[in-house]
Amino acid sequence: MIRCLLLVAAFVVFAGETTKRLGSATSSSRVNSRAHCSRIDCQTDASCLLCKFPLDCELDELVNVNCTSVKECGPNQISVNRDAFCRYCWQSDPSDYDCLPQSNCSTTSTQLVLTECTVHPNVICKGRRTFNKRIRCSWSSGISWAKAMFLSVTLGGFGADRFYLGLWKSAIGKLFSFGGLGVWTVVDVVLIATGYIRPADGSMYM
Repeated sequence: MIRCLLLVAAFVVFAGETTKRLGSATSSSRVNSRAHCSRIDCQTDASCLLCKFPLDCELDELVNVNCTSVKECGPNQISVNRDAFCRYCWQSDPSDYDCLPQSNCSTTSTQLVLTECTVHPNVICKGRRTFNKRIRCSWSSGISWAKAMFLSVTLGGFGADRFYLGLWKSAIGKLFSFGGLGVWTVVDVVLIATGYIRPADGSMYM
């Protein structure tokens, strides 16, 4: 009984210390999110500027905004005017931001996955420059469609194409049946060519 209580107490202390460290790291990350502004020309990076949009501007309306540099840029505050579209950062065009790739998902799934996106330094927009967004899974583990096709045509009868795609069980069956006496080989060539057969890990072809 005493041992159990000691284990529970140790777990609580460990969890508390972990939470403190995580909280500290998060706060530090937020505080230092503009630390790079002290090393660059702040006029070239919108994340180092505070821009005031007209309160009555409409979505996608092109407006002229006044931007001032943040304190991390130095004691001499910079004031510039820029043309920008009236929109929040999360409303920006997909070409104006980059998202962190997600590899713990299947590209064949119809469900969208949550990731973190950040607008480009030259984009001026309202709100937070880093935001969450749901996107389609589109990661690749390095498997080439061209190589899979080559193996299917040349060594498909031995299951080389399915071994390459990570489909081990069907590859062994294909190997011992000599490609289904040729029928299985022809079918796989068509299925790989049309993209019906994909890598076993759920990734996309290169």
